[in-house]
Amino acid sequence: MRLAIVSDIHGNLHALEAVLADLRDASPDLILHGGDLPHGGAHPAEVVDRIRDLGWPGVLGNTDEQLTEPRALAEFLRETPGLAPMSQAMVEMAQWTAEQIGTERINWLGGLPRMQIVEGIALVHARPEDTWRSPGAEASDEELESAYGGLERAIAVYGHIHVPYVRRVGGKVVANSGSVSLSLDGDCRAAYLLVDDGAPAIRRTEYDVEREVREVAGCGMPHSDWITRMLKTARP
Repeated sequence: MRLAIVSDIHGNLHALEAVLADLRDASPDLILHGGDLPHGGAHPAEVVDRIRDLGWPGVLGNTDEQLTEPRALAEFLRETPGLAPMSQAMVEMAQWTAEQIGTERINWLGGLPRMQIVEGIALVHARPEDTWRSPGAEASDEELESAYGGLERAIAVYGHIHVPYVRRVGGKVVANSGSVSLSLDGDCRAAYLLVDDGAPAIRRTEYDVEREVREVAGCGMPHSDWITRMLKTARP
């Protein structure tokens, strides 16, 4: 079986369309999405509609959860004092995204599960019990085992950190799918994960980053300069 996992699209329709073109070449049997669909790009409503039309099963991401349950963002900010200087900007950006996508799409996002299991593969956004916190790409084997060992599947996949990798931890493979938009590993290309007969590999594809930068800058999103810098640099 060939399975693709596409995560963290963040409202970037141009990157999503590039991934869709690459998926036509990869020809997976099934495609899952890893959450974080609308927030953080120029086309939040269009991205949600595209994923719904495609019919991909998927999971709830943290920026999806902050739209469906605004108190989730408030609780995360209270528990993460280091983000205090950015907290108001984060709230304002989430409010803008919610206005763009409307109540019906927000309700659809709220119905997404926190986990998808397909044969020997388990997919979550960050952790099984938490969409907001996950190990980083440099986490120890012990951290990864603590986070994903309980999934009891040969392959555990998550998104969230925007840094793709594949690692073997004991008898399990832990993989991060990377992100379609807002990569944070210095590579501006869109990323997704392809699992071919049990072997996960990262795929990257180019898209028109400058076009997305222009559209983000002109879409009316508060603090759009934050997003455009990340798009151009692929760094936090």
